[in-house]
Amino acid sequence: MEKQIAYCGLICTDCAAYIATQNDDDEKRQEVVDDWTVRHNHSFKIEDINCDGCLTTKGKLVGYCLVCPIRKCGQEKGVANCAYCSDYICDVLNEFFDAGDSCKVTLDGIKAGL
Repeated sequence: MEKQIAYCGLICTDCAAYIATQNDDDEKRQEVVDDWTVRHNHSFKIEDINCDGCLTTKGKLVGYCLVCPIRKCGQEKGVANCAYCSDYICDVLNEFFDAGDSCKVTLDGIKAGL
């Protein structure tokens, strides 16, 4: 399977919510609920865990993706992901990277190859 990389650099195809959705696996969805409820200090339900990846325009998305400013910006600019943006790395993305995620490494690798 080809990797789907979100605007922010998250690898959607490696995400447990994406995998659970693609496999229609309620056991995996429950694992995501348990993990995310603790990790994000927000109560999730099994029906919340349905996602076809950040780049979808007609598929299912986890709630936050619907309001994500990084996703919205990427869609407006028509880029494959933020590495392709002339404003890379912007303040919004930099703030997101401060969370200590591996997304910056992913995008930096893509940017280096352009």
